Amino acid sequence: MTTATAETAPLAPADPHPNQFALLKQRRFAPFFWTQFAGAANDNLFKFAFTVMVTYQLQVAWLPPAMAGLVIGALFILPYLLFSATSGQLADKYDKRALILFVKWLEIGIMVVAAFGFFAANVPILLLCTFLMGLHSTLFGPVKFAYLPQHLNERELTGGNGMVEMGTFVAILLGQVAGGLLVDVPAVGPQAVGIACIVLAIAGRVVAHAIPKSAPTDPHLVINWNPFTETWANLKLARENVVVFRSLLGISWMWFFGAIFLSQFPSFAKDVLHGNAQVASLLLVVFSVGIGIGALLCEMLSRRHVEIGLVPLGAVGMSVFAIDLYFASRGLQDAQAATFTLSQFVTVGAHWRVMADLALLSLFTGLYSVPMYALIQLRSQPTHRARIIAANNILNALFMIASSLIAGALLGAGLTIPQIFLLTALANAVVAFYIFMLVPEYLLRFIAWVVSRIIYRFKVSGDEHIPVQGAAVLACNHVSFVDAVLLMAASPRPIYFVMDHRIFKLPVLGAMFKLAKAIPIASQKEDPVVYEAAFKRAAEVLRDGDLLAIFPEGGITKDGVLQPFKGGIMKVLETARADGVQPPVIPMALTNLWGSFFSRVEQGNAMVRPFRRGLFNRVGLNVGAPIPASQVEPAALQGSVAKLLAAG
Repeated sequence: MTTATAETAPLAPADPHPNQFALLKQRRFAPFFWTQFAGAANDNLFKFAFTVMVTYQLQVAWLPPAMAGLVIGALFILPYLLFSATSGQLADKYDKRALILFVKWLEIGIMVVAAFGFFAANVPILLLCTFLMGLHSTLFGPVKFAYLPQHLNERELTGGNGMVEMGTFVAILLGQVAGGLLVDVPAVGPQAVGIACIVLAIAGRVVAHAIPKSAPTDPHLVINWNPFTETWANLKLARENVVVFRSLLGISWMWFFGAIFLSQFPSFAKDVLHGNAQVASLLLVVFSVGIGIGALLCEMLSRRHVEIGLVPLGAVGMSVFAIDLYFASRGLQDAQAATFTLSQFVTVGAHWRVMADLALLSLFTGLYSVPMYALIQLRSQPTHRARIIAANNILNALFMIASSLIAGALLGAGLTIPQIFLLTALANAVVAFYIFMLVPEYLLRFIAWVVSRIIYRFKVSGDEHIPVQGAAVLACNHVSFVDAVLLMAASPRPIYFVMDHRIFKLPVLGAMFKLAKAIPIASQKEDPVVYEAAFKRAAEVLRDGDLLAIFPEGGITKDGVLQPFKGGIMKVLETARADGVQPPVIPMALTNLWGSFFSRVEQGNAMVRPFRRGLFNRVGLNVGAPIPASQVEPAALQGSVAKLLAAG
């Protein structure tokens, strides 16, 4: 499996800032953040105000109120299907700052025309502007997500994506609230909306001027202006990296899941919760805040790495709380004939369970989506990263359209809204399981995340020495049966382990290491075929630019003392050198694991005394500076690991 080939920002210190919020003080992020914030707010201010206007204020024979929201939504999303492929090419070929400035000028022009439409109450002009604003967002999408990995390093990527995700949903919320309030102002509501749209567009353009330049990643790219052939080409390009493509499908499923809930909020509030329009707005607020909190939690829970182990956690939470939402709302459908106002709604205890379910399922949706976005950015080839993002936008649009059609069909078949929520939750569990079986790295990272944060309290020192890209050999002491799991948790990239073939016979761990494609090895005397095959496979891993981990002691220590290093690592390096690869060796030392449940104790067996030290016990991993392959020698490498071990 080829890992990160994306160039990240110029190398920064391991902790360039205390948390993701500090990015808002830095020029490489803050102007970009506020530019995309203003754009998302303007999109939703315009769309929501227009929808309210044609639903409640205008009588348009050819656009009945019941169809207005559907038509406006379809026109806005249509450019994603038609022009995403083209916008991805543009973002790869040209400076992203220049493209952002162009998009902001386009937004100002569209909003000037839209203002005329609001002033004149001209629905066809406003429908045209809806399509053009969809085009504006289509052009900005690939630039938006391809910009981040050029200016943030791997340790900042999760936090940066979390900030963008949070900012997007807050902007959507504020835009819709502002649109609804402004258009309802007596006598001058539509005019106020038009002016506000122009002001927001200008503000976005002013802020965008401070965005730093972003060098084109494929300046010699020849643009294919045919959207249909290029869309197909983009999808084929995305399929070249299996993990990335299936992550695109995972993100698109998230949009399917979210669209089901968002589209049903008005009807859910009215027909199930018996609330007024303010109650529907409250549900939107709760959902948006939940996603924002989940997105921001990703950096803390991932320890500032791209931690895709959070994705299964997010998927489980999405299903659990969506199922509970069904049970929480099922008994409310016939409980009240009158309509609740907002103040009356919040006084009913049963409604707080509904809001808690909405908040938690959206929070877990944030945990699910942010690591996937970061993974795609990190592992896509820089030369066509924006086109991969464009493919993602195409798939997102298709999944959202499918969600509308399926929800409509289910409602037409007589299902209630809570029943649709229940089916969506169950479908989410099935889809998530399918994706995690197709891409076992998600499941493995989740197991590593649980072990390193719940069974043990795991602290890593020197993890900046683990390379974000390129081949390397990780050489670590061998203390327990979960050493490999802890190394997985410490690395932002997949690791291929060379492991004693006997460990594959263990019931649970053996299955997990097979899933991780660990490389079994036996002594030359015991099984020469397995011995030679192991070194051949290890050389292939390094040739592919991946991380290879080896435990040079040759087995788990029986007394807690570092054992002499054997010559296997030298054979690995020699085999790799024959393939033209000279990977650095990264010395590592696991500390405080001896005596825990998964280690041997005084010549005894591991995993036989359930109350042996382990739960919440503090363990550590110390990572040393890389050693060039030409300077590696077993005794000296053992000395390096011993120093790291002594550092505690």
